[in-house]
Amino acid sequence: FMYLKEVSYVIKYFFNLKQALRGTGLLTSDPRLKDCMQQIHQAVQESVGTAMMDQELFRKCVGSNIVLLTQAFQRKFIIPEFEAFTSLINHLYYNTQAQKGGKVANYIPQLAKFSPDLWGVSLCTVDGQRHAIGDTNLPFCLQSCVMPLEYALAVHEAGTEQVHKYVGKEPSGLKFNKLYLDEEDKPHNPMVNAGAIVISSLLKMMDYLKKMAGREYVAFSNATFQSEKETGDRNYAIGYYLKEKKCFPSGADMMAALDFYFQLCSIEVTCESGSVMAATLANGGICPITGEQVLSAEAVRNTLSLMHSCGMYDFSGQFAFHVGLPAKSGVSGAVLLVVPNIMGVMCWSPALDRVGNSIRGIHFCQELVSLFNFHNYDNLRHFVKKLDPRRQTGHERNKSVVDLMFAAYSGDVSALRRIALSAVNMELTDYDTRTALHVASAEGHLDTVKFLTHTCKVNPNAKDRWGNTPLDDAMQFGHNAVVKVLQEYQSIYTHTLMPEELRSDMCPDSTMDTEELKSMEALESLV
Repeated sequence: FMYLKEVSYVIKYFFNLKQALRGTGLLTSDPRLKDCMQQIHQAVQESVGTAMMDQELFRKCVGSNIVLLTQAFQRKFIIPEFEAFTSLINHLYYNTQAQKGGKVANYIPQLAKFSPDLWGVSLCTVDGQRHAIGDTNLPFCLQSCVMPLEYALAVHEAGTEQVHKYVGKEPSGLKFNKLYLDEEDKPHNPMVNAGAIVISSLLKMMDYLKKMAGREYVAFSNATFQSEKETGDRNYAIGYYLKEKKCFPSGADMMAALDFYFQLCSIEVTCESGSVMAATLANGGICPITGEQVLSAEAVRNTLSLMHSCGMYDFSGQFAFHVGLPAKSGVSGAVLLVVPNIMGVMCWSPALDRVGNSIRGIHFCQELVSLFNFHNYDNLRHFVKKLDPRRQTGHERNKSVVDLMFAAYSGDVSALRRIALSAVNMELTDYDTRTALHVASAEGHLDTVKFLTHTCKVNPNAKDRWGNTPLDDAMQFGHNAVVKVLQEYQSIYTHTLMPEELRSDMCPDSTMDTEELKSMEALESLV
């Protein structure tokens, strides 16, 4: 809706809104925007071709999502320049696609059927910004990627102390399916098969996985489950070994725990739903697209710590050293990566290296932290060789000045509207300390001057390096209509203050809190 003037066709509004949302990283399918989208669809259905988007209809459509939309269009999300960020992600994706080699897991036919050329990356930030590229809608089994999710739920439900009565916290230094326990006769950690089998006896979790994925695609592959049971001799051996060492909780059924473990490994996701799961871990257990608290902060903290030290099979130490982020891999080719407090990423490519990690997934993670300062121990203040997508740079301010001045010079009110909605200071000055109002006044663009004064309410008394105000420029070049508008606005700007009762009249919904009121006013002033 940033392109709207006073009124617009409903259908055009809807199209422009979708385009604008895409630029911020929000999807129209985002559950938080459900009410807004329903209102717009209803308005489209009720319109008869000439229905107009007036202020009342605008309020009705965006009222329930006003704070979220304002944050989006004013670039207040964790990654403000999302389009620029995703273009770099796409570049990493295509570079990584060139990686060849490795073998697809073939111990069951459900894994062997996948092509080694499949490659997808999806990400979801803690604010719900989404991006996907490649084969991101093909379902695949979580396999070992389910282990951190399983452990997180166990800690969430039973607490850290209870869970770690039965499983340790240390890297094993051995293969993930080794028949070996620590010196206390417990599985070394929840990220190896023995630990995951014990944890399986503690919980039930399908609904939690769906909540973590924001109710996006999570399914169960019965064929994979049956194949895992038929070929799971080593896991059965581990189960009997654990039973002999009394590793299971009292009363637990070892065979039921194994069955449940096989079922968990057979749960299907896509890159897109998997990235929301990862983002839930990045967001302290709160699903970013639903706002639901799925896991406790303690469960998430413990899970990320173990993923960091034990999540990548025999490559865990190398991964922690080079990438420095919590991650978990699976033999399906999935790599679930968490960038704490920023985003979750799901990479998927079935071609595996000798220890069972996705070749492309590992390479992508390494390239990601080479380009961005996401490594846990990167210095955020002084390490200038890496990009920080959380920060707007000085270059961005310079670009804003150029865009602002060019839009004012061209008389492009639509461009000015986009700039204003991006939370750019409309009083920015160039090297001659001239504002956009100076430029528009000198060029005689009446509509532009009206937008800058009456909508953006910029200062009409700003002086350039020669001491001239916008009014002086308009008079010098003989733009009488502009002179009249500026003179009237100067009087209003200098002497008029908006009374409190007028502010409340503008927002009849007395239930709106202060933040919602400010957001509504900011958006309405630009429509």
